This record gives sequence, C-alpha cells and structure tokens, in this order.
Amino acid sequence: MEAMEVTYTRTELLACAAARVLPDRASVFVGTGLPMVAGLLAQRTHAPGLLVIFEAGGVGPRVPTLPISVGDSRTFYQAAAATSMHDVMSACQAGYIDYGFLGAAMIDVYGNINTTVIGDWAAPSARLPGSGGANDIGSLCHRTIVIMRQDRRRFVPRVNFITTPGFLDGPGARQRAGLPSSSGPYRVITQWGVYGFDEETCHMKLLALHPGVSFETAQSQASFELETDEWLETTQPPSEEELACLHQIDPLGMVLGH
Repeated sequence: MEAMEVTYTRTELLACAAARVLPDRASVFVGTGLPMVAGLLAQRTHAPGLLVIFEAGGVGPRVPTLPISVGDSRTFYQAAAATSMHDVMSACQAGYIDYGFLGAAMIDVYGNINTTVIGDWAAPSARLPGSGGANDIGSLCHRTIVIMRQDRRRFVPRVNFITTPGFLDGPGARQRAGLPSSSGPYRVITQWGVYGFDEETCHMKLLALHPGVSFETAQSQASFELETDEWLETTQPPSEEELACLHQIDPLGMVLGH
C-alpha cells in the first residue's frame, strides 16, 4: 500500500524544526507563541526530560494546552516549582539554563537582535515592544535559539538597534563586553531554513533548507550574502506524530492557525 503524503503548514514546520534542536534532559527558557509551542512539542516527543521554564516563574510544568502567555496559570500546572520572575532570571544569571528561545523583528549577520526601533533611534519609522526578558535570556543562557520570519528587511548586515546581543561585532566581543564566554546565538529558524554560526568568524551561516526551498530563495530574502557549509541539509518534514502533538498543544489554533 502506498504511504499517504503528510501535509503541513510552514508554521507547523517551523515549530517542529525548532523542537528538534532541543535535547532531552536540558533546560530551556521559553517565551510566548512559537517558542512555547516548540518547547512543549519537544517535551511530548523526543525530550520527555526537558525542563521547560517560563518567565513568570513556572519551572518544569506539564502544560495541558497552550497558555496565552508566560504568566498564564497553565504554566504552573504540575510544575516542579512555582517561583517568580526574579528566581528564573537569577537561574539564568547563575548559568543554570541551557537554551533560551527568542523571537526577533530584525537580526544581523552576528546574531544581534532588534525588537526596539526600526530606523534611527531619535526618529524611528516604528517603535517596537522592546526587550522584556530577551536581553537577559540572550546574554545569559548558554545557547540562544531564534524563531522568526525572514525577509530582506529583517535579515540585515547590521541591526538598527541591539536589543539583545548576539556576537556583537565579532569574535571575542561578548567576552570583552563582560558576557559569559559559553553563551551566544546557536540557531536561527525561519520559514526558509535553519541557520547556525561559524565558530571562527561568528557569522551566521545556512545549515539546512526546508523541503522545496532553494538556496536562491533563501538568499533573495536576506540583505547580506549567506554563508554555507559545503553540504546543505534538508529539514525533515513534520511526522504524523509531531502534527498530532502540535494540535493537542494548540487545539484552538492560537499560534498554529487552522
């Protein structure tokens, strides 16, 4: 019998690609939206020992369905601890959190994130929500994962404003700024592919393209030249199990849509 093709949306693919980055028995600081969906998906599939941490203080919950925000009461459901923002940010500062999930309005070649202003600080064309806890997470978690929509206005050579530090202006810059040497951007996941960072140059580089996406498409949606390894991988499509879990997590389609 011929196997049926599994159909999925780009948002579902983004969530699955992000979830797969998270290993079992690690800790991850998640924010509202896709980062939350990805963390819960990883916990329900390949990483049952993943410690999910929410900004409002929920540590290690078994969330029944998708919370509206990081302060929703469901982020404390069957949790290992119901603490506070102070406590979870202190855990970041103490070096206890492995991964931090962030969104971004704009990112540059060194992984610096802007969620503050578009254009000049004194006279911007748009003002954005700002940092929230993103600066702390990007500064102090060991590895930062960014999920965002990619286009030429968002993937830029240098951001207009550094809300959250990536590798700043290159190798050694985080250490010179007093940030932990073990921390920094790790993956950027967009609707076109998965990006990492070169260990020597700290430049963002394309690691994998999503199914049906060409390198030319990804390059056309970045305003700097994309670096790649010699061999580009292709992201595995979502499995039936992953899709079923996603819609158990977000039955109302708040993030995934319908």
